[in-house]
This record gives sequence, C-alpha cells and structure tokens, in this order.
Amino acid sequence: MIQSLLIANRGEIACRIIRTARQMGIRTIAVYSDADAKALHVRQADEAVHIGPSPAAESYLIGAKIIAAAMETGAEAIHPGYGFLSENADFAQAVIDAGLIWVGPKPDSIRAMGLKDAAKQRMIAAGVPVTPGYLGEDQSVERLKKEAGAIGYPVLIKAVAGGGGKGMRKVDAAENFEADLESCKREAKASFSNDEVLLEKWVTSPRHIEVQIFGDSHGNVVHLFERDCSLQRRHQKVIEEAPAPGMDEATREAICAAAVRAAKAVDYEGAGTIEFIADASEGLRADRIWFMEMNTRLQVEHPVTEEITGVDLVEWQLRVAGGEAIPLRQEELSINGWAIEARLYAEDPAKGFLPSIGKLEMFAIEDGYARIETGVGQGDEISPYYDPMIAKIVTHAEDREQAIWRMEDCLSEQLVFPVKTNAPFVLRAVTSEEFGQALLDTGLIARNPNWSDAVSLSQGGLDQAALSMLHRGQGLEGPEMPGMRLNSLPRTVVAMMQGSDVVLGDGSRPFDGLLQLDDGDTVWINEAGETFALRPFAARGTGTHHAHDGDILSPMPGKVIAVDVAAGDTVTAGQRLMVLEAMKMEHALTAPFDGVVAELNTSAGAQVQVETLLARIEAPEA
Repeated sequence: MIQSLLIANRGEIACRIIRTARQMGIRTIAVYSDADAKALHVRQADEAVHIGPSPAAESYLIGAKIIAAAMETGAEAIHPGYGFLSENADFAQAVIDAGLIWVGPKPDSIRAMGLKDAAKQRMIAAGVPVTPGYLGEDQSVERLKKEAGAIGYPVLIKAVAGGGGKGMRKVDAAENFEADLESCKREAKASFSNDEVLLEKWVTSPRHIEVQIFGDSHGNVVHLFERDCSLQRRHQKVIEEAPAPGMDEATREAICAAAVRAAKAVDYEGAGTIEFIADASEGLRADRIWFMEMNTRLQVEHPVTEEITGVDLVEWQLRVAGGEAIPLRQEELSINGWAIEARLYAEDPAKGFLPSIGKLEMFAIEDGYARIETGVGQGDEISPYYDPMIAKIVTHAEDREQAIWRMEDCLSEQLVFPVKTNAPFVLRAVTSEEFGQALLDTGLIARNPNWSDAVSLSQGGLDQAALSMLHRGQGLEGPEMPGMRLNSLPRTVVAMMQGSDVVLGDGSRPFDGLLQLDDGDTVWINEAGETFALRPFAARGTGTHHAHDGDILSPMPGKVIAVDVAAGDTVTAGQRLMVLEAMKMEHALTAPFDGVVAELNTSAGAQVQVETLLARIEAPEA
C-alpha cells in the first residue's frame, strides 16, 4: 500500500484525491504556485511545497519541479489528477525513473493513445470501429483541404494531441476551411506544443458516449459502464450523466466490450476512458457508434460513474498503482440508479461566457441532495491563470427524473458572488423540455442561445428583500423615511450592487427563489440560478464610470495573441479586431459598429489587465 502521495495538480481534483487518500491513511503533499499559496488544496494537504510563479507553464507544467518536491518531502508516489501533466508520457517515465510510483497508466500506453491519428490506427487493428476521416502525415493546407472536400462538409478539425475541447473546429464550408485550420493549429500549438491535426466526418446527430475502463498489472480489465457527455459548449462538456439515456442492454454490451478491447490493445493499467461518437438519428445503435479517442487518466466526470457503481475510482487507482489487483470482477459491477454532474464555471454566460475573476465574497452550495466537488471556499480568489471550473455538482437518485429534480434544487439554492457563474445557464439546460425528454446531442446547447440570457431580479424578489430588511430594522436610511412623504405610500430604497436604485413596494408579489440574510447588511437572493446581493441604500458606495461607446476594453487579464487591424483601418460591425487568450481560452474582440480604428494601444504578445483600453473605434463623420 502506498504510504505517502504527492498530488501534481490543484483545485477540485487535488482536493478530491486528498479526501480519498486521507480515508486510506495516506499522507498527502500538495504543490502550489504563487496564485495558489492560500488555496483549499494547500490547506487540506498534510504538507505543501511551492513550485513557482502563477502561470502553469512556470509551475504545474514543469515536471522537474514536481519530482523534486516529491523527493524533498519523501513522497512515495505521484498522482497527476487530470489536465496539466496527467497524459504526458515523458513525465510519467521521469517519475518512474526517479524511483517513485506513477499513479496512472504505463508511459507506453499513454504514448499509444496520446496522438489521435496513431490511436485510431491501433483501434482499427484491434477491431474497434472508428469515425471516417483523414489520418495522414501530409499536413499541408492543400492536402488537408482536399481531404476535407473528399470527406464532405461539414468536417471536424482536431488536434492530434488535443483534449478538453481544445484544438477543435467544425468547418461548414470549403471557404471557411483555411481560417478555421489556422485558428485550430494556433490553439493546438499553444495548448499542446503540437499543431498537427486530423479530420473527421461531422456526425449530423452526434451523441458523446464514453466508457470508464480500469486495468491492473495482473492482466485484468473491466468496464464500469457508460456515461453520456453530449451537452457541450464549443466541445467543452457542461453536463454529464450515467447511464446514457436510451441505451439498451445489447448496445451497452457492444460498446463496453469494444472499450475493453481498446484498453487491452494498449496493455492498459489504471483508470481510463474510451470516448465514442454516436449517430443518434435513429437512437443509440451499436453499428452507429465509433471510437473517437482515449483519455489515459481520470476524467472530470468520474463522480457520476462512482455514484451509480458505488466504486471509489481514486482508491482503485491508488491500490492498482501499489500493485494490487482490481478489487471487483466484471460480474460484481452493476448500475444503481442515475447520476448527473453539472460543471460550475466562473464565467458570465450573458457576456459570451467570458471568465469571471475576483474574491468569492459569498460561496455557498447546498449539498443536502448533492455531492459537491470544489477547490475553493468562501473568501478565496478566482485567478485568471487556470481553468475557470470552480465546482462540480453531482446528484444521484433512483431514476433520471429524480436526479434532475435534485440538480434543479441545488442550482436554485447555491449562492456565489460577486464572481459570476454559469449556474443560470446550466439550470435552464437541465430544466429544459429537451433535456427532460433526453433529446440529446452535442448541438443542443448551440440551438438554445437563450439559455445564456441575463437573469433579472423580479419585483417579487425585491419586495421580499425589502421586507426582510424592514423586519431587521434595516433599509431605513434612504433619502426618504417611511411615512415622511405626503400623498404617497411609504417606501424604502435599496440598491443592487450591480447598479441602479430600486424602489420597493408592499411585498405582495410572489417570489419562488431563495432568500438568505447574513450577519451583516446583505440580503442574498438566488433567482433562476443567479445570485443577487442587496444592501441598504446607505451601504452603497458612489461613483460611476462611463466608457466611450467605441472603446475596446480588455474583459479580463490575459495575453493578446493576434491583432488583425492597424490604426486608421476602416472596420465593420462584428469584424474581429484582435484575439485575447485567458484561462486557456481564446476570446475574439470585435468592432461594436462600422467605423475607423482611431487608437490601437496593444500588439501581439502583450499582457493586459482587465479594462485596459486596447483600441478605440470611432464612427465616420456624417
């Protein structure tokens, strides 16, 4: 049994691993960057080692620093979590060469599945069906464009070293191919240091089905059934569930058997996931499900599998890495109930899902019906340096309908402020008719742009807040005291932290959201998944700032990676001006109206802070 474990990761997955390790009596060592000095995973671990500056490229992605930390603290093993170095075969080999236990598959298995084109060739040899496409070595624009035409549009461009939705572009027509290819290759190079791509036929009614597999060093491989990860935004999973809706036993047996064959083909040990794409135009059928890729690590969505099987996958990882056999045989595994996971991101859906950073003044997620996996706590800072996922909400019940109801309940009661989250967006998704009826495919979110609309606080919610303040003797410091205005009803004025003053009425309007008072002057309200903070008028600060309508301000701290215009250029509304990279994502900044670039204050490679004036567009004179 492993006695001491260094976790080469951060955030919720580091906290998740620490929890199981502690239950097993294993000493845990965290690593942290400057930005994470006070992070939750650092506070929870038995010991912590500083490994560098805030950018991941200078800390969490430097394997030598992590191995040195393990040696310094006497760690026996290293668990990579997911992301960062988890699928880096060279790092895995370096860990082993240092005399440490690598909690993951063998380096050769990682290499075999690390490049999507080579992995597909191997799967074909193993009798696993794969998606039609182009896997050739010729990476010239001319050849790729020719192959795309032969496959037939729409096609999907995928980075061969990609993952997590990075380095992927759907191309609908030949005239868009070169621009999308350039963007895809640039993102792949930045994320994976490899800009090679493959092409796949775009499946018209695609569902993303994946199978959790597990192998050990004794030649055993089992599956732990399937998950459905079809609800995605720009190829990034948002909601996952297990089992997959509409999966009959014959299809389940076929897809799970194919996953086991895939794992055995690379002599796999540890936790892994075989990802399939299904053409669900006629339901889930075994002859319309194709291998896409293998993730040689623990998945973000592993909790839904744990909930339906009763298995702790992290415990299995640690036991198998320590030389033990898989604890259960295939016939001892079964599906129990239904589980759904929602990823809570620090981002603002109403503003194009721009990342949201800052201090968590309020962070409270109800866990009566849910399993909450998080790497932050109230008072912690959300930084711009890492992935914006701050929590996972997982519900488990006897059936899908009840699991959805529990998810709705949790999303309707969580309070996160002032950092924006995607909770209103996720709540709309899980309570939609399409999701309720399991009418799923990877385009469902894109077909429902209204799910990202801003949420406004209802008059009923405002009235409830006013009554709560009045009951506590608050809210009376406004410009007019109750009863002091002739010929009008008494009133109290409060202000939302987001902006304008609100006149409250008599409290007679209905309100279905959550209202909660804190020990200070704040009334916290969750309405439709959005968190609002109301304070008495006198508690509100003053001062406003009005930007020029044509000012192009940086919406977050980040790096300018491309500038498409020069000062003096004429631009049209919606034209891309530049691209900002932040939180591992690219964000295009566009012209708000037809005009001229009057100012250009940045260049490619520049690091910018939030609300930096990058450019100014002026309308042409009439």
